[in-house]
Amino acid sequence: MNLILFDGTLRQHLLPFTYTRPLAEMRLGILTIREKWEKHLETKASFYTPNYLADKFKLKIEADNIIINGALCPNMRLLSKIVELKKGEGLYKGEVLLAARLIGEDVVDYEKSIKVQKQFEQDVNLIDRMWKIFLYNQNELERDFELVTAGRSSANLSSTNTIIGDQIFVEEGVEAEAAIINAATGPVYFGKNSKILEGTVIRNGLSLGEGSVLKMGAKIYGATTIGPDCKVGGEVQNSILFGHSNKGHDGYLGNSVLGEWCNLGADTNTSNLKNNYDQVKLWSYPRGGFERTGEQFCGLMMGDHSKCGINTMFNTGTVVGVSANIYGAGFPRNFMPSFSWGGPQGMQEYALSKALQTAKIVMARRNIELDEIETNILTHVFEASKSYRNF
Repeated sequence: MNLILFDGTLRQHLLPFTYTRPLAEMRLGILTIREKWEKHLETKASFYTPNYLADKFKLKIEADNIIINGALCPNMRLLSKIVELKKGEGLYKGEVLLAARLIGEDVVDYEKSIKVQKQFEQDVNLIDRMWKIFLYNQNELERDFELVTAGRSSANLSSTNTIIGDQIFVEEGVEAEAAIINAATGPVYFGKNSKILEGTVIRNGLSLGEGSVLKMGAKIYGATTIGPDCKVGGEVQNSILFGHSNKGHDGYLGNSVLGEWCNLGADTNTSNLKNNYDQVKLWSYPRGGFERTGEQFCGLMMGDHSKCGINTMFNTGTVVGVSANIYGAGFPRNFMPSFSWGGPQGMQEYALSKALQTAKIVMARRNIELDEIETNILTHVFEASKSYRNF
């Protein structure tokens, strides 16, 4: 059967991350949601996503299709129910469509094409809000660790490291010296050619992506996921960096999510707990205002290509859009629109031409081209987010 991962209405709740990617391209645990489904179902997925993303994330429809909610993480009970679906059947959790089996072009209008609705009674990890990314990260890290390492042998680490516990897997090309790694309280996964520099301390679970670097003296606990080609230093707790992003210096990042191509200046700090210990509110794009997370701990949500200067202080529950450039003394506001420039002393629009030039330079440092497709996506986001820049 042909696998299609669809966005649906939940993508609005995952902005700004879904401005630049389908739901299923979000990373938590070790893998992206797409990679999880592809490994479990042993096939390649395509995407049913908004038109402006479709040139990069293509849709492939065949005669027999399984469509799966791109915000949904797999588990074994869920998998068994999905593969049992007959044509025209949909699997729901309450009113949320989890998956369906559809014929040909029925995929295009999938809600109306479902003839039989079945309910899934077990719990699921459905990423329907931004904070669920870090909230479910421990569980997803444990599941992915099992999936990725099953039947495989780990490479060895240098004897200069202190290893506690045995939930550790090391891919080829990993360099690690004089680090303390506690894998007794959560699995630790080191991707290919990653580096763990001297004095690093790891506890409570970590996935370190291919080619990523933990800088000297880093303190990582959480569980935390660091995607490919990132540089991370300082103190990080229960946070996710999707990939190609840097937090290279001292400072605290907690209960936070950074997209791709982000950079936090030296001594940037995020607050993840209010002084009165109240529930954290977070900006919601569908509401056009703040909503309660129900969580006591919630830090920074930063979209792709956003940056901040040295000594930036982010208040509890801050949302930063795509391609924002933040700097200055004091706390920026709790919602910083896409393509905004400035900080507590004042904001202005970040000119699209300048933002694209910066993105081109940053991506070239990783030998990746800002091509016409990426340019068109960022241009669309610039126009789509214009109404929020009422400075």
